Amino acid sequence: MVSRDLKFVYGPVPSRRLGRSLGVDPIPLKTCNWNCVYCQLGRSSPMTNDRCSYFLTREILAQVADALKVHRREGIDWITFVGSGETTLHAGIGVMIRRVKALSDIPVAVITNGSLLFRPDVRQDLLAADAVLSSIDAGSEYLHRRMNRPFPGLTLKRHVDGLAEFRRVYGGKLWIEVMLVKDLNDSGLELKRLTTAMKRIQPDEVHISLPVRPPAEPWVEPADEDGVMRATAMFGEMANLIHPVQGEFDLSGYDNVIDAVVGVITRHPMREEELVRTLESWAPDLVSKTLADLAASGRAQVVDRYGQRFWSAAEARYADRPASEHYRTVSN
Repeated sequence: MVSRDLKFVYGPVPSRRLGRSLGVDPIPLKTCNWNCVYCQLGRSSPMTNDRCSYFLTREILAQVADALKVHRREGIDWITFVGSGETTLHAGIGVMIRRVKALSDIPVAVITNGSLLFRPDVRQDLLAADAVLSSIDAGSEYLHRRMNRPFPGLTLKRHVDGLAEFRRVYGGKLWIEVMLVKDLNDSGLELKRLTTAMKRIQPDEVHISLPVRPPAEPWVEPADEDGVMRATAMFGEMANLIHPVQGEFDLSGYDNVIDAVVGVITRHPMREEELVRTLESWAPDLVSKTLADLAASGRAQVVDRYGQRFWSAAEARYADRPASEHYRTVSN
């Protein structure tokens, strides 16, 4: 039995693509079949490709129902299944999507890397969603392996074939995200290869994103302006440049503010200034104390990237931190 103290539902949080999103996280950190160099949640260690019920479906659904009672309908644009890794690894995702849609008229989205859509059962599970936001970052097998570092057997061909077949049977919105990383997939050649893949997949939109939160590998940098312009021109009318999100994170629905912050940064590492701004709107007289308590809790770490400080979950593994430091308390 999973404790109801474990929060599977968080937010609403401001989303770059979905407005105010109530997040539903059905899997443990960092349960994934990819190990992307740019991942804001750190390295996948170890990787897994097993679909199973990591948490009880009824526990997750109960928390969604509770959250919908707490939050006003007009404060939520989407209910989004977005895992601390790969969402479709939860074997009950299809049941959860359908039951959540029965609870509310709020549209349901699923964020996935799309790597398992070559499987008929996974395609069937996602058919009820109003939007599926998948990823493809490479148009060549070599770059796919270098950038996404997938579980053995998850080839680029399987990935593209699965997305194309899902598009053929899916009537909702299919948005494909390309994470544009400097000197990896921002050249004319690599973007041409990606364009070829997009022509097969036929998404409704291609979302060009940049790694703005702490990447797993310290050498990862966002593509420069020239790279972004190349990508926008190459993808044409499908292209949609996704700008960094602005807005406050909702910390309600938790017994204490530390639990609330950890619930968010486990899925969305926050810039320190972003965290301070959120705390000022939540408890303006307790910002310094809350940061100190968060550091002392041992449940968070500070990651330095791009000259900024980001707060993330203590368990997240980033390449420039020795393994012995991953669980140490951080401080200001």
